[in-house]
Amino acid sequence: MIPIFRKEITAFFSSLIGYIAIAVFLILIGLIMWVFQNNALNNGYATLDILFDNAPIVFMLLIPAVTMRMFSEEKKSGTLEILATRPVSETQIILGKYLAAVCLVIFSLLPTLIYYFTISKLGSPPGNLDTGATWGSYIGLLLLGSSFVAIGLFSSSITDNQIVAFILGAFICFVCYLAFDALSGLGLFGGKGDYIIQSIGIQHHYESISRGVLDLSRDVIYFLSVILIFTLCTKTALESRKW
Repeated sequence: MIPIFRKEITAFFSSLIGYIAIAVFLILIGLIMWVFQNNALNNGYATLDILFDNAPIVFMLLIPAVTMRMFSEEKKSGTLEILATRPVSETQIILGKYLAAVCLVIFSLLPTLIYYFTISKLGSPPGNLDTGATWGSYIGLLLLGSSFVAIGLFSSSITDNQIVAFILGAFICFVCYLAFDALSGLGLFGGKGDYIIQSIGIQHHYESISRGVLDLSRDVIYFLSVILIFTLCTKTALESRKW
């Protein structure tokens, strides 16, 4: 697993993929935070809600763009078969690639801590910022990004076309994050039914953690379950080539 992880990290930063992904994320979030209408300076109070409301949408497109090549490129070039002959299992291959992509997500989030300290200093009085909700939102954003990585890897594992992998990954991320919440808002299933539909979606659990309350029995386990499900689906997709 470690050699796979090192290989992917090296590929990210030797081919500029990692730098471009991080730069695009930071530029888009920076524009939304400080330049576009209703930016952080016009809120009237110290908050990072703009960052945490928009980062999932950026991740929804950016993460599938990063993961689309991880399996599809190797399947198309035939290197996946060579990799499978080495003393590593499919699980180790998946985990190595998964952890490398999650590290890229972490690297993209770390520079945004500058926004935290900036907004904190701009508060009146300085430091007047809901720290608990902020750190909860960072944890939620990391869990959300990790879930999107699992989805992106699955999409990449079922096709040898990178564009198809990107479109499919972005679509599944969109459905998992926004569709269930939107469906529950239509009121088609009654109060309890709508809540159950809403609870299936990622957005509900992300917003719950963003309030600063880390519910291990509900929200954290939900994200871990999403990651596990798509990782198992990826493993099944890779093993299917032997059938």
